[in-house]
Amino acid sequence: MQRKALQVCLFILGLIPIFSGLLSLMGVDDPLYASLGLPRNPVLDSNMRFFGGVWFVLGVAMLSTVRALERHFALYTVLWAMIFIGGIGRLLSIFLVGIPPIPFVGFTLLEIVGAPLFLYWHYRVVTSGADYLTVLPKGANNP
Repeated sequence: MQRKALQVCLFILGLIPIFSGLLSLMGVDDPLYASLGLPRNPVLDSNMRFFGGVWFVLGVAMLSTVRALERHFALYTVLWAMIFIGGIGRLLSIFLVGIPPIPFVGFTLLEIVGAPLFLYWHYRVVTSGADYLTVLPKGANNP
């Protein structure tokens, strides 16, 4: 039951970066930012599109591995670390620049609090199965 619930959550969460990443590939014309009247600056537009592509692939990685999540624990560790560090960046922005619209505050909470919780949940699902030694690093308990 825990495994299936985690898979459903990961699937839903994987759709978010796919759709928002596709939008971000529009650069400063992304509908999310269009109302802000951002300048058509090549550096800003290039970075927005680059990070949109990275975000899109993160979602693809989640969706493509969710069926066999036990075998991909190391990948999920990296993905959740990326999301967590991104949340730290948002938190720095809040302190240094100001509070963004409410949805972005929610994203920040999900990234900082949710990422470690999802990783822990994933770890619990992986280690509760009989095959858990194959996904953990080599060591004393994993020859």
